Amino acid sequence: MTLPADPATRRPALGLPAGVGNPVLLVLVIVAAAAAAASGFVALAPNRLVSGRPIGLLSAAGAAPTIAVAALGALLLAAALLPPRKPLHAAAAGLAALLLLSTLAAAGHAASTIAAAGPAARVSLGAAFWAIAACAALAIVDQMQRLRAGPALRLLTVLAIAGGFAALALAGTFDQLAIAREYATRHQLFAEALGRHVALVAGSLGPALAVGFPLGIAAVRVPRLQGPLFAVLNTLQTVPSIALFGLLIVPLSALAAALPGLAALGVGGIGPAPAIVALVLYALLPIVRNTAAGLAGIDRAVIEAARGMGLTQRQIFYRVELPLASPVLLAGLRIVIVQTIGLAVVAALIGAGGLGTFVFEGLGQYALDLVLLGALPAIFLALGADFLLQTVAALLPFRARR
Repeated sequence: MTLPADPATRRPALGLPAGVGNPVLLVLVIVAAAAAAASGFVALAPNRLVSGRPIGLLSAAGAAPTIAVAALGALLLAAALLPPRKPLHAAAAGLAALLLLSTLAAAGHAASTIAAAGPAARVSLGAAFWAIAACAALAIVDQMQRLRAGPALRLLTVLAIAGGFAALALAGTFDQLAIAREYATRHQLFAEALGRHVALVAGSLGPALAVGFPLGIAAVRVPRLQGPLFAVLNTLQTVPSIALFGLLIVPLSALAAALPGLAALGVGGIGPAPAIVALVLYALLPIVRNTAAGLAGIDRAVIEAARGMGLTQRQIFYRVELPLASPVLLAGLRIVIVQTIGLAVVAALIGAGGLGTFVFEGLGQYALDLVLLGALPAIFLALGADFLLQTVAALLPFRARR
């Protein structure tokens, strides 16, 4: 017996109730509604170092923001039950974006409403906020996939959401939230930490590409190198990041002591030097593997045709192999950048600075909002880099031939 297919995804609708056009959206709406009903939307604490008391959406934000969030949720529920159509997916994506922005606005309004609890009081984002915001974001992604949205539409959607968030921030909507107050007292340190974090990522990405790309080419050109090369790189990946940072302290300290010129450049057992070395070592495996996979996956007939046209080996590499392998190479670069942004947070433990400074300071003080001040920008950096590289890969003329 053949199960009916979902017209939007062309996949069998396994065990779904009749009339459900978008089961993914339906589940997201149910999860968001359950979170809003069962957990606190924000948390009110007497100071920044103690746990807060959860407060529901209606009690915290008031009637108008609650009605707006509920109405958008109801419209998304209706969209989930209707038969899937392209205009409906577009409308659902817009509603989900509005729900995300409305949730942010409701949190800011709630913080402004209950901020009079005392000068030291803190209003933090609660479990219901994170659940609703996450479900709204996933709903946007789901509808973009069902629309088969191109790079232009995806970029426009992201810019619209970012513009809405910026407008709310400039209007002072979030000023009374605990994370915004943590930022207000550390805005100069935050700018320095963000710059250092980006510098660590860029400083490790360049050497990793300079070393990993030739190694990937060598692995394809000389197959007997693949076994020992990938054995070494796989072993490096198994070493925990904190352990690798620690292992580099002694040799780099000895190197700086033996060569004072390197010490004058900032090379030492702690600081950016061991962090960059460790990040480069972790980045090598995805670069080498994707370079080798991309070049090895090219049809040999294409190479022979180029050779028959009189192209030299150098011309074949730059005009044929590299363009055809570029989607796989960009996929490896996406992995490397996202991984490096995350690992650079841990580098704060050895004095490298970056956003991890706030994360570990917040953990030491049991100040969750200070942890979020370091963690959220790192997450958004990774998501932004991944989105940009996905957009570039979608625009490649050879993407369909991979």
